[in-house]
This record gives sequence, C-alpha cells and structure tokens, in this order.
Amino acid sequence: MFTSQIQFQLRPRTKKDELEAAPQRGKRPRVAEVLALAISFDDMIRRGIAKDYSDLARLGCISKERVGQIMRLVWLAPDIQQEILTLPRTTRGRFHVGEPALRQIAARMLWAEQRVAWARLAAPIDAAAGSSRQLAT
Repeated sequence: MFTSQIQFQLRPRTKKDELEAAPQRGKRPRVAEVLALAISFDDMIRRGIAKDYSDLARLGCISKERVGQIMRLVWLAPDIQQEILTLPRTTRGRFHVGEPALRQIAARMLWAEQRVAWARLAAPIDAAAGSSRQLAT
C-alpha cells in the first residue's frame, strides 16, 4: 500500500485573481488571427510537418492561392508583427485595418518602408490608445 502526504496552504482570493480569471471581452482583430495563422504555417514548413504550400492548403482545406496570401504576412517587419499580434480586442464593429492593406505593406521589401506605411495605417490605433500610453509614461 502506497501513502503520501501533501501539504498546501489556502489563500484568500483577491481582486487581481478575479480579473485574471475573467474571460476577456470583445473579438480579436481578424488581422491578428490571420497573422498568427501565417506564423503557424511558416513553423509547420520549417519543422517539416508540411512540405510546401500545397500541403498547407490540403491540411487547412483552403486554396493554394489563399495560403500564398496568408504567407505574405510573414514578410512584415518583426516589430510590426508584434504590434499586430498584441492589438486590443474590439468590443463592437470591425477593426479598421484589413488584411489586404497589410499585404500591400508586406509587399514592400524594405522594413523601413513597411514601418512608414504601417505608421500611417495605424495612426487611428495610436490615437485611440494615446491616453492609456500617456498614463503609462
């Protein structure tokens, strides 16, 4: 017969615990979801899970052309990708930056040009988040 003794200590719940446990409201922007998918697809190819875009298309039940569109987003500068992946959730309506606009930015070969184009496109995001950034600095 096997016996063991486990000791633990209960602590009272705090407001912080409740806030962390609460589900986040709103919808993740579609561009963030598609970029995450592109990064995942890229990882699948690098690890050998998928051989090429045709494999990804079969696995995802989408066309090769759509896989190509999605994969163009990995050409974005890393800092732009990070900003997109951490965009705030939208509680109503659509997010104002669409995937076609991001693909146009990704088509620019120089990251410096991408950053300028992204800054113009993301200006409304920064204006909305400006008050929270001012408080943080």
